[in-house]
Amino acid sequence: MWAPGRTSRAEHYSDQGGPISSETRINERIRVPEVRLVGPNGEQVGIVRIEDALRLAQEADLDLVEVAPQARPPVAKLMDFGKFKYESAQKARESRRNQQLTVIKEQKLRPKIDQHDYETKKGHVSRFLAAGNKVKVTIMFRGREQSRPELGFRLLQKLADDVQELGFVESSPKQDGRNMIMVLAPHKNVKPQKAKAKETEAEAADS
Repeated sequence: MWAPGRTSRAEHYSDQGGPISSETRINERIRVPEVRLVGPNGEQVGIVRIEDALRLAQEADLDLVEVAPQARPPVAKLMDFGKFKYESAQKARESRRNQQLTVIKEQKLRPKIDQHDYETKKGHVSRFLAAGNKVKVTIMFRGREQSRPELGFRLLQKLADDVQELGFVESSPKQDGRNMIMVLAPHKNVKPQKAKAKETEAEAADS
């Protein structure tokens, strides 16, 4: 709670909608004649002398925290700064835990792939998309196949149509040297299935 001269270098966000800077000033570190005071529950107290704001903080056993130093006068709020820092750290960890990192998987096909191999590759692509991953599909041309790019284009179109319930074409087929590349991305309403993703990676490694 109250500790004269205490300050913090961690960045947090105030209830006023802006970040509490990395050089947050609290309590007696706030060296301005007056502040626009916000109560512990977000109520607007108004513009008060810094001495009165510090007194109110002491009486409430709270900290006076400068949350908007650029304002005129600066905005300060009464809060339990230690509790605020702890809850902010908890929220940041939870946010990182819930954040889904986009992973790009890759599948390679030959333009004259047989039906069995195609079904296997399509299964890998489907499960990658179901796991919330993007998929880079590469058609590899060899020898005279390079003179028939339409074979690769048709194959990529067929694959995109076959998995359209799970994903969409984010990057249309493009020739890249001896290869033709297309990128598929999962629909936003597809919920990642982590278990299937691991299963798919194992299968893909064996294929």
